[in-house]
Amino acid sequence: MEYEIVTLKEKIAVGISARTNNASPDMGAVIGGLWNRFYNEGVYASIPGKVNEKALGIYTDYAGDARDDYTIVVACEAKECPQEKEKYTVCQIPAGQYAKFIIHGDMVQAVANAWVEIWQMDLPRTFLCDFEEYQNDDMENAEIHIYVGLKES
Repeated sequence: MEYEIVTLKEKIAVGISARTNNASPDMGAVIGGLWNRFYNEGVYASIPGKVNEKALGIYTDYAGDARDDYTIVVACEAKECPQEKEKYTVCQIPAGQYAKFIIHGDMVQAVANAWVEIWQMDLPRTFLCDFEEYQNDDMENAEIHIYVGLKES
């Protein structure tokens, strides 16, 4: 699977979050439920100060083992922290080097397949923050950029 190494500036992300882990039988329901709330309960529309219209799926607070819990944040990049902080999860995507993968296809299946391949790669991962950036909202023909945090070389 091809990727390029990019250097990103810090980003502020605003959305909603949950805890899960890759070994949990309800992981898909937890993540799917967040996306459902994000779009169908008005969270996306209510986020103030969006930088763009792209949705983000952010994975953070992770130790690198499939049994370890992590936080998933479904969010948008924002210019600043919102005034109503208690209404949202606010997180920072750290500045640094990332492996950037560009995925095309079914929004759910293409991303799942990409992560299976990424997990099998020998990348010098930080496990601090990985994220998906959805370039469009076409469920069947999506373009998704996956960013995997890398240790500085």
